[in-house]
Formats: sequence, structure tokens, C-alpha cells
Amino acid sequence: MTHPLLNVREGAVARLRLNRPDLHNAFDAVVIAALTGALEAVAADDSVRVVVLEGEGASFSAGADLNWMRGMAAASEDANREDSLALARLMRTLDELPKPTIARVHGAAFGGGVGLVACCDIAIAAPEAKFGLTESKLGLLPAVISPYVIEAIGPRQARRWFATAEIFAADVALQIGLVHQVVPAGELDHAVQRQIDLLLKAGPVASATAKALVRRVTGERDRDRDLLDADNAALIAGLRVSPEGQEGLGAFLEKRKPRWAE
Repeated sequence: MTHPLLNVREGAVARLRLNRPDLHNAFDAVVIAALTGALEAVAADDSVRVVVLEGEGASFSAGADLNWMRGMAAASEDANREDSLALARLMRTLDELPKPTIARVHGAAFGGGVGLVACCDIAIAAPEAKFGLTESKLGLLPAVISPYVIEAIGPRQARRWFATAEIFAADVALQIGLVHQVVPAGELDHAVQRQIDLLLKAGPVASATAKALVRRVTGERDRDRDLLDADNAALIAGLRVSPEGQEGLGAFLEKRKPRWAE
């Protein structure tokens, strides 16, 4: 069985590559656990100076895996809450990782894929990349990833994209602050390498603690984040088992329009 995550070391750089190309690197519980574990491992590895997050194949990450969604649609609210807390742990682990992180974005970045981009310190995309917070089409919301996406794009933009589920292009992602740079696809690796080179020239402690400084200055407290994760997990769990969430998920899985869109 192919491992869903590749951990490629290039000197002081760890490349964590989502490795489900046939499914556009979609999320499921196994992927979430593998990526969380890999991030925890590199956090404890003093030889790692920079982490690059990327996707194998045509996409960065197209969001939730179909079979995973089918299973969670049939699960209890408590099971959905635990599932959502696992995703919250992944996002928070990436966001707080004591190493600088770079998202190399190409193809689709939907749902949780947008969350991964928002959690990285630096995000660089190809012009062909497509982004979407598509949960509201299913009667859901991007609750678990919302703290990181809102921090990246601001509340005004979040209100639009969370509500409409509209797909948007890389130039819009740049405009609203989700990515820092858009470069031609053929120059994507060069642009990522340039950021790696800059980070490796910076002081290791300084570059690793930069995000902690920003968090402290902006007044974020760990206890608040624990409460926020719990509240968001409860919200999405409730939405998944609600009549609207069940209809939205059912329509998606059955490849039909939900009743409210007919």
C-alpha cells in the first residue's frame, strides 16, 4: 500500500508531500494522522530548519476524501466531534510548528487544503492553482480551519468566501492574502528554493520563533485556542448531523443537487 505522505529530506529541509495523487491528495483520517505525526517529528528534529508542504500529482489537496465524508455523514455527533478535533490538532500543529513552513501550491486547494495553505508561514502558488472554501455547498462551514483562514485573509473576505463556496483563482488568493506570491508553474520550484535559501541564511532560532513573536504581539493565548478548537469542533459536528448537513452531504455523495438548490 502506498503511504499517503512522503517525507523527503534534502539536507536541512524536510519536504512533506501529500501522496494520494489519484485522489488529488484528499484528506481522510489516515492522512490527517500521518501528517500530524510527521509534523510532530520534524518539530523535535533539530537538524530540520525548513519544512515545505506540497502535493504529489495534479493537485495540492482537493479537500475531504469522498469515502471519508460518506463515513462521517453516517457517524454520530460525538464521532464527528472527535474527527474534527483530530483535524484541529493537525492545523494547530502546523500553525505552531517551531520551524518556518512553505506551502508549494499547484492545482486544487479546496477545503482543508486551504487550511493547510493558511497555516504555513509562506505560501507560493502557480497561476493555474484553484482555491475554494466549498463547505457551504454541503450545508456545512469551514469551522475547524476558520481561525487560520480568517487570520490570513481577514474577516471581511472570509464572510464572502465562507458563505458563497465560490472557487477562486491564484490571482485572487494573492489579492486577499491567502498566498504571498504567484509565479509561472515552471518557476514554482525556483521561487520555493529562493525562500528556503533566505530562511537558511537567517538565524535558526530567530526564523523558528518568528511566528511565536507575531502570535504574542497580536495577543493570542494558548488557552483561548484550546477553547476555540473545542467550539469549532462542536460546531462542525453539529452541522454534519443536522438535517441540512445530512441533506448536503447526501446530495454530494449521490451526485445530485441538494433540495435547497433545486
